[in-house]
Amino acid sequence: MARINKISITLCALVFASLTFTPLAGASEQARPSAVQKTHLAKSSERKSKSTNQKTSTKSSGTAKSNTKKKTDKKTSASKTASSSTKRASNSAKASKVASRRTKNSPAKTASLAVAEKCTVRKGHKSRCVKAKEGKPETLADLHKARVQKAQKTAMNKLMDQLGKPYRWGGSSPRTGFDCSGLVYYAYKDLVKFRIPRTANEMYHLRDASPVNTGELQSGDLVFFRTQGRGTADHVGVYVGNGKFIQSPRSGQDIQITSLSEDYWQRHYVGARRVMTSKTLR
Repeated sequence: MARINKISITLCALVFASLTFTPLAGASEQARPSAVQKTHLAKSSERKSKSTNQKTSTKSSGTAKSNTKKKTDKKTSASKTASSSTKRASNSAKASKVASRRTKNSPAKTASLAVAEKCTVRKGHKSRCVKAKEGKPETLADLHKARVQKAQKTAMNKLMDQLGKPYRWGGSSPRTGFDCSGLVYYAYKDLVKFRIPRTANEMYHLRDASPVNTGELQSGDLVFFRTQGRGTADHVGVYVGNGKFIQSPRSGQDIQITSLSEDYWQRHYVGARRVMTSKTLR
């Protein structure tokens, strides 16, 4: 009997234990997923926070890098601008130095050009030196033109000095006065190679004088007129430019400058001759 009771007690205890621990086991089994879920949630949140932190740090580092790059670019551009301005300043300084050197050297060069001399030595004679400008050589045409211009100026000066002096038939010097051909003779006798005749008609037919059209007249050309019907030309003057000529007209009048366009002289005009050329000058 006692053995039966022990068995029953044991069975009751087992039944009670099974009833007692079964819900707990179920609860624990139900509770496990929630814990696992919490763990997963915690891990995912940690991952999210880490990724967020990483993104934030990446953005901040990118921003910092861009700011640093901008600052570096600004510094580089500033340094480039400063270097370019420095180069410009140095170039301008060099240019000013070169200009100052040229300015300093130019008077010396000019002086050397002015002082340069060419000397010719002949056996048995003293050396002869002539001042000559160095540099670009003048052409032969330029030299001839300069000689002719110089001769024209000399002739004009001699003629202008006689203005106001009285007409004198046969006169050919400032002491006695001049007739028309005598005035021309006085102005050109020492400037040309050939002999200047003493009459207007001979001058007009002079072989060494070349004909000149009215529109091509130059200072120093001779202009001829036929006023009294004697020969081809019986009166002569010298063209001075601007449509005017200098002449010793006739008795009772002084040496004067007259316009070639006046009606009287236009009616009696017969032509012009050029006596001063590069070939005829002394």
